[in-house]
Amino acid sequence: MPRLSQRALNMPPSPIRKLVPYAEDAKRRGIKVYHLNIGQPDIPTPQVMLDAFRNHQIKVLEYGHSAGLWEYREGLARYYQQYDIAVTKEEIIVTTAGSEAIIFAMMATMDHEDEILIPEPFYTNYIGFAHEAGVKIVPITCYAEDGFRLPPDEQILNKITPRTRVILICNPNNPTGYVYTREELERVRKIALDHDLFIISDEVYREFVFDGAVHHSILHFPGIDDRAILVDSISKRYSACGARIGCLVTHNKEILETALRFGQARLCPPTLEQIAALAALNTPASYFEEVMQEYRRRRDIVVDALQEIPGVICQKPQGAFYTIAKLPVDDADKFSQWLLEEFHDNNETVMLAPANGFYATPGMGIDEVRIAFVLNTKAMQRSMEILKKALSVYPGRVK
Repeated sequence: MPRLSQRALNMPPSPIRKLVPYAEDAKRRGIKVYHLNIGQPDIPTPQVMLDAFRNHQIKVLEYGHSAGLWEYREGLARYYQQYDIAVTKEEIIVTTAGSEAIIFAMMATMDHEDEILIPEPFYTNYIGFAHEAGVKIVPITCYAEDGFRLPPDEQILNKITPRTRVILICNPNNPTGYVYTREELERVRKIALDHDLFIISDEVYREFVFDGAVHHSILHFPGIDDRAILVDSISKRYSACGARIGCLVTHNKEILETALRFGQARLCPPTLEQIAALAALNTPASYFEEVMQEYRRRRDIVVDALQEIPGVICQKPQGAFYTIAKLPVDDADKFSQWLLEEFHDNNETVMLAPANGFYATPGMGIDEVRIAFVLNTKAMQRSMEILKKALSVYPGRVK
């Protein structure tokens, strides 16, 4: 049998999904599993979006434009203008989810073996995207004890080499929920200008900020039109993770032309989902107000409960719907598997995402997990009760 490519052999599994077989086995044994491992909200998708799926008058589902339907791109431009992001439909490439937008951005700005700086912990799929693009992630380590804020400039500058081409930030951050301040983003801007780097800003969680925090888009900053790339998605904004529509936004015409050529190679993003996404732009403000209140309640239940458990370190996130928790365990991977294989409380258990997969630095995140507060308040409260009981009897607990 011919051997697989080295690329295939080196492609890492998703730490968010790698414990799925254990969860499925637990369910076969009659155990209810609360899924806190994945960012799949139970928030209803807006009715206007669902109606667009149900009530379309399409007779033939044709190819669309490789850059996305012009009506949807025009609608997106109006959406961004509401956030003081001045772009036109010609400066937007619609992609098959935000994932494709990130891959397009990486491939447009970097050659094989070039380097991309990313604050860690980071969205674990960045590792897979970088692997597909053939580029190297150089992590900028951030710590829970510091609230996951950016480290001093010196620590970032020490990571820059002749192969460094890009800084990627996720704001608000997945997995930490951290919201970067204007001062931090200004530092990123200055570093990019001083060292001739591109900036990719993943702003999928733009709407979800709490406690008076303010989200600043990378496209708000002057002097970087030639190097700033915004990537986005409808998945979390409208609780429509299965629709797989994202976009790449930039003022840089060369990047747009390059991304379009990549888009032409896959022909077009999904047409029906774009029609539904266009309808979703008419989602009333009341929807987001209710969603924000709900996520805030869930966050407070989770963080308040975690902070009461001896040995747990957990900061209250200001954005998104995740938090990283440092647990008093020997190994979060083993603990998470043990929860599914050996532990239950009245035939119920929880599924977590071990956080070591959200770091590129070996040895980091060994005792940390990411918790997604995406279930209703009753389910989140029960999940924290189960987690507390599990930690009290886990054989690998450490002081």
